[in-house]
Amino acid sequence: MELLRSMNINIIYIIAFSMAFGITVLATPFSKKLAIKVGAIDHPKALGVHDKPMPLAGGSAIVTGFIVTSLLIAPLVGGFISMEFFGLIIGSIIITIVGFLDDIYQLSPKLRIFFQILAALIVVFSGTSIEILSWPWANGGVIQVGSIGNVLTVLWIVGLTNAVNFLDGLDGLATGVASIASLSFMIISFIFGPPVIVVLAAALAGSCLGFLPHNFNPAKIFMGDTGSTFLGFTLAVISIQGLTKSYTVVTVIVGAIVLGLPIFDTSFAIIRRLVNKQSIYKGDRGHLHHRLVDKGISHKRAVLTMYGVSGCFGIAGILFALKDFFLASLIIGIIMTVWLGDILYTNHQNKKIKSD
Repeated sequence: MELLRSMNINIIYIIAFSMAFGITVLATPFSKKLAIKVGAIDHPKALGVHDKPMPLAGGSAIVTGFIVTSLLIAPLVGGFISMEFFGLIIGSIIITIVGFLDDIYQLSPKLRIFFQILAALIVVFSGTSIEILSWPWANGGVIQVGSIGNVLTVLWIVGLTNAVNFLDGLDGLATGVASIASLSFMIISFIFGPPVIVVLAAALAGSCLGFLPHNFNPAKIFMGDTGSTFLGFTLAVISIQGLTKSYTVVTVIVGAIVLGLPIFDTSFAIIRRLVNKQSIYKGDRGHLHHRLVDKGISHKRAVLTMYGVSGCFGIAGILFALKDFFLASLIIGIIMTVWLGDILYTNHQNKKIKSD
């Protein structure tokens, strides 16, 4: 430990990434055996992309890589606050356990939401909360949200936990997008934030990339809700801990930009299902990745396209943090114009087919 303390901080970041990567690579085969043993199996279904049973709960390997690395390295760097750190760890363990049980027993949405709110409240009571929001027309460019920040924090954490879960529809999609988001947060925190957030983001990115070779098409194992809800929860908490306590302009708005892909995809899905008078938890093929595949694009190309979109959101978030608002807005504007255009065109084509 003393050796780590005496090292150059950049070397510590590399060690955090490499350690998480290595642990996850080694843990993934064991997570596959565990999934089969406990019956966490995804059977072929209408909205799925596989025609044979696949082991779930591979996300336990990601969780192991992240938590072990964070516990060993995070306390040794600047900006470490034990209450906030352990709030993240305890909350993520609750989310992981609930996700693991859901992969086996298919828990009800209400029960999952209850424990997600509980985990978010633990984070809030440990001292992590949204304190300011960027608003260019406000005095100083930010708004102090006061006590309502705790409510916003719970909504942000629960919302993002489910957004990443909804995104997990193709091999390697959620894993890769979470990797890109983690790397984006790592870069922003490297420039503005405390070193502990760089370590956490590096560990999360390393864990995701350690799992990706097993999860990319054709996947050998799925992360399941064990992994997808953990990733959404952890990204949400890291974005608050790293961004609201750093440079003034770098607030949760930057986090929303970096995580734009799961946020917008989920928002459109909720609106679509409400309009169609369906449960927001009822699956459909209206997600961007499903529409790409339905257009005849191969599974791999669809996932790589989504990586590209996620990367653009990440770049826009970094530019926003650097106060290049024009270029950041231009990138987001182009993405949203193409996205909305695709939705409108697809809806028009579907109506045309029905009328014929």
